[in-house]
Amino acid sequence: MNLFNLEGQVAIITGSSRGIGRAIAKRMAEHGARVVISSRKAEACAEVVNAINAKHGAGRAIAVPANISSKDDLAHLVAETNRQFGHVDVLVCNAASNPYYGPQAGIADEQFRKILDNNIVANHWLINLVAPQMIEKKSGSIIIVSSIGGLRGSPVIGAYCISKAADMQLARNLAVEYGPHNVRVNCIAPGLIKTDFARALWEDSEMLTERMSTTPLRRIGEPDEIAGAAVFLASQAGSYVTGQSLVVDGGVTI
Repeated sequence: MNLFNLEGQVAIITGSSRGIGRAIAKRMAEHGARVVISSRKAEACAEVVNAINAKHGAGRAIAVPANISSKDDLAHLVAETNRQFGHVDVLVCNAASNPYYGPQAGIADEQFRKILDNNIVANHWLINLVAPQMIEKKSGSIIIVSSIGGLRGSPVIGAYCISKAADMQLARNLAVEYGPHNVRVNCIAPGLIKTDFARALWEDSEMLTERMSTTPLRRIGEPDEIAGAAVFLASQAGSYVTGQSLVVDGGVTI
C-alpha cells in the first residue's frame, strides 16, 4: 500500500486559490484526492479548478467560494461539498488574515478582532461543521496551517502570532476530544514561505538577508514544501500523528 495514497478522499482546502493553499490542493489532487477549492473570489477559484481538472480529469476539483469571516459561507462550503462529493475526509484550514504590520500598541481594535476572528474563530466554526461526519465514520484528518509565529514573539506581526499560537492549542484540544473517534487534528507551522501573503516580509531586502543568514538552510521556503507536510498528515503515513504542530521552517526555530 502507498502510504501517501489519497484516492477516494475528499479534501476541503480554504485559501486555496494561491500560495500554500493552492500548492496543498494541487499535491493532494496528484495523490488521488478530490479537492474543493475555496477562497473569496470565484474567478480565482475557478482558475485553480480548471488547472487541476485539465491535468487529472473532470471532477477532480470543484470550486466553492467562501469568505471565512461568514459562518453562513462556511456552512454553504461544507453543504455544497457534501452535495457534490458526498462526504469530507480531510479539512485544511489554511485561509488567514493579517491586516496590520507594526508594533502591537498601534493596532486598531477592528484589526485585532479581524485577525482573531478569521484565524481562530473561523477555524473553530469550520471544524465544527465537518467533524460530526468524521466522528460518525470514525475517520478524518483536520489540518490547521499555523505559523512559527505561534512559537515566538514578533515586533511587527504580534497579533498574528497570538492567533497562530491559539491555533496550536485549538489543535491540541480537539485532538484530545476527537482522538477516541479516530479523527486527527494537527497544525503545520511554516517559517517564511515565498507567497503573496508574506510578501511584506520577503520583499524587505534587509529582513530577507537577515532571515536567510540565520536559517540553517540559508533560504526561505516554497509553497510546495508545506504541501508535502499536508499530504503526510492527511494520509495513512500520518495515521498515528495527532495534536502536533509540525514545524517546516528550514531550521529557523532550532
